[in-house]
Amino acid sequence: MEAMTIRRKIRSYLEAMPHTPKACVQSFGCQLNFCDGEKYKGVLQDLGYQLTDIPEEADVILLNACAVRAHAESRIWGRIGSLKPIWEKNPNVIIGLCGCMAEEQEVRTLLRKSYPFVKLVLGSGAMESLPDHLLALFEGESHREAVEFGRLPDESLPTVRDSRFQASVPVMYGCNNFCTYCIVPYVRGRERSRTPNAIEAEVRELVASGYKEILLLGQNVNSYGKDLSEPMDFPDLLRRLDTIPGEYVIRFMSSHPKDATRELIDVMLASNHIEWHLHLPVQSGSNRVLQEMNRPYTIEQYLNLIAYARKQAPLFSFSSDLIVGFPTETEEDFQKTLDLIETVRYDNLYTFIYSPRPGTKAAALPQISTPETISERMQRLLAKQRELTEAYNARFLGKTCKVLVERQNEAGLLFGKNREGLHVELTGDAALIGKMVAVRIDGVKNWALQGTLESE
Repeated sequence: MEAMTIRRKIRSYLEAMPHTPKACVQSFGCQLNFCDGEKYKGVLQDLGYQLTDIPEEADVILLNACAVRAHAESRIWGRIGSLKPIWEKNPNVIIGLCGCMAEEQEVRTLLRKSYPFVKLVLGSGAMESLPDHLLALFEGESHREAVEFGRLPDESLPTVRDSRFQASVPVMYGCNNFCTYCIVPYVRGRERSRTPNAIEAEVRELVASGYKEILLLGQNVNSYGKDLSEPMDFPDLLRRLDTIPGEYVIRFMSSHPKDATRELIDVMLASNHIEWHLHLPVQSGSNRVLQEMNRPYTIEQYLNLIAYARKQAPLFSFSSDLIVGFPTETEEDFQKTLDLIETVRYDNLYTFIYSPRPGTKAAALPQISTPETISERMQRLLAKQRELTEAYNARFLGKTCKVLVERQNEAGLLFGKNREGLHVELTGDAALIGKMVAVRIDGVKNWALQGTLESE
């Protein structure tokens, strides 16, 4: 059936409702998932639904869920269970699970067995088929399920942005790396790059519409373009986007160390709009553990790139991901991770306790450390990072940064990020939210810089 016919039929069902039809989309997990959630909102709004953040008000409730970490996935099961009373009160409500969590066969099996009120299950590659499945449910089907593995989303899908000044733009989907602990290649598929023309057109439109921060997304942005008919690498894409006129900053994540190059650093430092920050997930400070993780780089190679960037620009910042408690991690391996963060002096760390994911190679490895040991290591890691960050942030004292103001807390403090990606706290009026301001840094904490508006 043609898309326009499907849309027209759905609208006729919605117009027959005795109330304004509403849809609620809740996204969980990584930035790519939240980006997908904005597209689900766009499709639903285009069909005629009014968007709401309150599930109890909604006629359609979509949970757009990530499968990367077991802890996050267990929370989603609790969230799904909490929607049952809404269905019991209104059996006509359409409750759906979407995203890469829905790509897992065991998830779909459990939904059919124990959560029959979940009527719609859509994998991350089946987003554009949402109207088809909604219509089928309106026409009497009790359950719809679709997993279209490894597809690029339709470029024409409408999007409802969650922010008026920050926007995410996927440049590629999927992953070819098969780290032994990670389920992403199994649920997101192989790497697929969007064309540079499509990416540039989207960024140009966003900048023209007043967006101040463009976040480029991919499981490994440094692999961008390898699958295109006319290959273009990620530094070339950044050069192209940097020529777009306007006042904005380009950020991106995530970068795999095996593909991050000096050319990438050079492009960032020579740019007008690209932040001087690189999120470079290392996962462990031990070469032995990295090998067992199937991370094809050494700590020595990793440190060489960081040293190169810091030599060119001492303010350049780095953040990273670290896994504590990988099955074969010893105390010696963990000590090497502590040594690494002391050498690098990360500006920010995202730390995770290892959680086995069924279907990955690491899940079959015996865990040699007790939960108590792993928890104690995590606390040591966090304490060391807090100590290092506050001391290292002092390099910004007395300097003036351009800051994009993002929000205001209940106490009236404003928060934003500078070009190096560090959080900055300042006093000022809420009217500054969404604007670039000059801030003089006059204090540091272990998680943020403190500053004063330059005009004050």
